[in-house]
Amino acid sequence: MPTRLNPYLNFRGTAREAMEFYQSVFGGELAMNTYADFGTTEDPTEKDQIMHSQLESPSGLTIMAADTPASMALNVGDNVSVSLSGEDEDELTGYWNKLAVDAQNTMGLNKAPWGDTFGMLTDKFGINWLVNISGSQG
Repeated sequence: MPTRLNPYLNFRGTAREAMEFYQSVFGGELAMNTYADFGTTEDPTEKDQIMHSQLESPSGLTIMAADTPASMALNVGDNVSVSLSGEDEDELTGYWNKLAVDAQNTMGLNKAPWGDTFGMLTDKFGINWLVNISGSQG
């Protein structure tokens, strides 16, 4: 799989509805996982909310989205991130290391519950980034 760059949208309890709408607009395959699927929520009322979803259209468009837990801030306007994902660990780690210079709100590049290596940061220009290395041994 080549490395891809795509938007990552954050919602407050409406990610499922939004992604189903985007699927009706763009077509394609929609995959969704809840917080309960990975046992990653501390609030039982959020267990059925979307931890991660991905829509891939027939024309190659990719949109990812999640519900932001109530324990985390969500401000309309900064609820969009850029996602870098793929299998090339050296390439993606290189991007991560460069983006991390003077970054804020860094969640290190570490092994995630779904088995990949994953990290989040806000770069020095205020842009939110997600990096996911598939199948990495992290």
